Amino acid sequence: MITEEALKKIRPGAKVRVYEGKTPFEGLVIARKHGTEAGATFTVRAMVAGVGVERVYPVHSPAIQKVQVVASPRKIHRSKLYFVRGMSGSRIRQKLDVSL
Repeated sequence: MITEEALKKIRPGAKVRVYEGKTPFEGLVIARKHGTEAGATFTVRAMVAGVGVERVYPVHSPAIQKVQVVASPRKIHRSKLYFVRGMSGSRIRQKLDVSL
């Protein structure tokens, strides 16, 4: 389960590490949907072997063991960061001011 502290820090632009199963999935949160209701989700994007991979995690999933917020964004003015899909890693770091 996700703690309340971590839930408040999970927002677009944050770099998170999600522990589900044996290996953690680390990436950039590009969307957070539906607040804190039963169907709330957050989308994490990472580059795996040179290919962009996105995973959508339910906030209230019992399968999630732990979520660590590795880095928080300084300033993000958008709630959905879908525009990073077409950018390179260095360009994303410039634009979002977050180390990936």
